[in-house]
Amino acid sequence: MGRARGWARLALALVAGCAAVVFSGLLDSGGWLILLTGFAGLALAGAGVWWMLAHRGGARLLGGLLAVAAPVGVMVLYAASGLWVVAVGALALWAAALASARSALRSLRRPRGMHTRKAPPPKRPVLLMNVRSGGGKVERFDLVKRAEALGARVIVLGPDTYPDPVEVARQAVADGADLLGVAGGDGTQALVASVAADHGLPFLVIAAGTRNHFAMDLGLDRADPVHSLEALTNGVELRVDLGDVGGRPFVNTVSFGAYAEIVQSPEYRDAKAATALEHLPDLLAGEGGTVLDVHTDDTHLYAPQALLVSNNPYARADPLGGGRRPRLDTGQLGVIGVRVEGPGQAAELVLLGERASGITSVTSRRVTVEASEGHIPVAVDGEALDLPVPVVCTLRPRALRVRVPHHRPGAPYAPPTVDWRRIVALALGRTDTRTTQETHDV
Repeated sequence: MGRARGWARLALALVAGCAAVVFSGLLDSGGWLILLTGFAGLALAGAGVWWMLAHRGGARLLGGLLAVAAPVGVMVLYAASGLWVVAVGALALWAAALASARSALRSLRRPRGMHTRKAPPPKRPVLLMNVRSGGGKVERFDLVKRAEALGARVIVLGPDTYPDPVEVARQAVADGADLLGVAGGDGTQALVASVAADHGLPFLVIAAGTRNHFAMDLGLDRADPVHSLEALTNGVELRVDLGDVGGRPFVNTVSFGAYAEIVQSPEYRDAKAATALEHLPDLLAGEGGTVLDVHTDDTHLYAPQALLVSNNPYARADPLGGGRRPRLDTGQLGVIGVRVEGPGQAAELVLLGERASGITSVTSRRVTVEASEGHIPVAVDGEALDLPVPVVCTLRPRALRVRVPHHRPGAPYAPPTVDWRRIVALALGRTDTRTTQETHDV
């Protein structure tokens, strides 16, 4: 607690310093007006992004210009007024305050990862390798020969034929496999992982997909998938949760709403950005999109424009930033709902991020999504599907045994969201039991 209290007090001192720098720089006439103009510029940039996404034609062009011109105008204004030194100094102090506050929260509890246990090497491992995943990583890293040299039986999926990976995995189990593994994308990982979980077998993740979110949160080396093969000879096991949506497994996320609607388009795979820009105006305006009615354990969300249900919650619910999950064994689904109505809320989202009123972030053991249509578009680990309503998302707690290398990079640190009320309480010596019981790190 002593170390955490020290970081908290330093954070508050830096905040005070930031305020002093800003105040001293604004004593001149017009200083406060310039400051308010800066905030207005940021809000205009957010509104411009909204107009760019929610409209077509001239309105989209004007929105794009506003999104670029507003922050540029703010920088020019600060430079011309001589306040740029004040702005740079204040930003530096604020960044240092945030870093200190996060260090305070992190110091409340020693970082600990998911529990691992020793397990003997498999004797008859079977690995499925998708040669089309990740732009051809299987061939580029010569994974087939490397795996076979370690005693694994390799089944190649594609490029000419692509059998059902579930049936292939089940047949491998019937033939005596004592480990299943996949070199491929997260969608294929989930399907084969479900077979492994059903039979109580360990599962090996080889980061040979495009993004490899599951591998990242397991702490694997995404840049070098060969490193994952070391688990065959020198590995440990993790017990992680496995998601289920309408009877289909998932390891990362299930998306509803705008993203799920967009990925249904045949043009999406070849032109992601252009396809998204073409469909977003109708979806954000509520025209042509599915109206969702979402129930969690304790919350009701009506008509979110986008809904993300994840296998364990993300460290931050900021829709503008990349996310990762600190743990994969909490037994809880993460739920993030987004509803932005108009440029005002878009500006709020830019300024406040995950604390904006348009963002709802909760955890739940069960999520039920209903709609007036009989089927709704759903993106399961990035793959487009149409599922019958109601769509029910649940977890199979600690159902999957994942074998990982004993020596691996580890998952990157996800800084916790800073709650300044907790920082003040900590600096004053008050014990925040909620904080000390939460784990933000791996």
